[in-house]
Amino acid sequence: MRKEVIGPTQLFAMMILFELGTAVVVPIGLESGHAVWLSILLALPGAVVLYLIYADLYHQFPELTISGYTQKILGKRIGWPLSLLYLPILMYNGSRNLREAGDLLLSASYDRTPVFIINSIMAFAVIYILYLGIEVFARTAEIYFLIIVGLGLICCFVVIAAGLVELENLFPVHPGEWLEAVDSAYPNILVFPFGELVCFTAILPHFNSRRKARKVGILAVVLSAFLLSFTHAVEMSVLGTDIYSRATFPMFTTITLVNVANFIQRLDALVILTLIIGVFFKMSIYCYAAASITADLFKIKDIRRLVAPVGVVVLFSSFASAENYPVHMNEGVIFLEKILPFLCIVIPVLLFIVHRVRRKFNWYA
Repeated sequence: MRKEVIGPTQLFAMMILFELGTAVVVPIGLESGHAVWLSILLALPGAVVLYLIYADLYHQFPELTISGYTQKILGKRIGWPLSLLYLPILMYNGSRNLREAGDLLLSASYDRTPVFIINSIMAFAVIYILYLGIEVFARTAEIYFLIIVGLGLICCFVVIAAGLVELENLFPVHPGEWLEAVDSAYPNILVFPFGELVCFTAILPHFNSRRKARKVGILAVVLSAFLLSFTHAVEMSVLGTDIYSRATFPMFTTITLVNVANFIQRLDALVILTLIIGVFFKMSIYCYAAASITADLFKIKDIRRLVAPVGVVVLFSSFASAENYPVHMNEGVIFLEKILPFLCIVIPVLLFIVHRVRRKFNWYA
């Protein structure tokens, strides 16, 4: 079977869409109060360093996914079960994205539609696009990247034109608030959304220009950080700290307030479309990473055979994970603080250090 490849612009678009995902719609960095926009920028240096670790491991093992070089670096007895831990975590996080999309659509427009129908449509769309292959998915990302940029420009323009922005909700940032911003940035914002780029360790082996992997990834991380910072700054300036922290979907709440000359109103559909696109790409990449690691661990040659089972597991996990949205969010805090850092930071850093030591002392067989 011919190896599928993706180009630099396609990788860039995929990374931006993945980073924005649900992070552009749900509240993040609540610990930093009105300085959430600053927390995102403070997390940026750590995000760049973390991506450089992913990229370095890719350069050392360009044909292997993270499960492949985990076994090579740590040995099969340790590396295989450690790689196996990625599967439930990746699928669970994918199911969380699906759950958030379904809940927003229910609360916004489809209150009479069963959530199972909404989530099923999204899951089957993900299964279909991944069955067509990573090349088709990457070309689709290029198109939707432009759509997301267009939607973002429209939303920002109408919010500013409606006179909703109040900069006093963002400033001043006192010394104590800088400390809160740093505390929120590390590790919470570093892990979500930047650390989730660990999924791309399963996609980078398809990249057709290895020497550009660092440059493309860093550009994507930097741009996504500025986009997220600007978006949450606009939301905070409109809603204020109290409403922002209590809103389930601050972007949706912000856009419902728009009223330009009693003519431009009801732009909720733009936010809903933004969330659908973001969740589609983020969930797809989570599912692809889970399927790719499964194929590597169990020596399955055709990854397409695993796409449907992974998608179905993610679909039903989106219902079984929590009985309601508040419980879902509380579980998310525990998952973000206790489990995801191990997946996104601890294991890659461990692999990076052990590989450097083994190579320095020539301990590879």
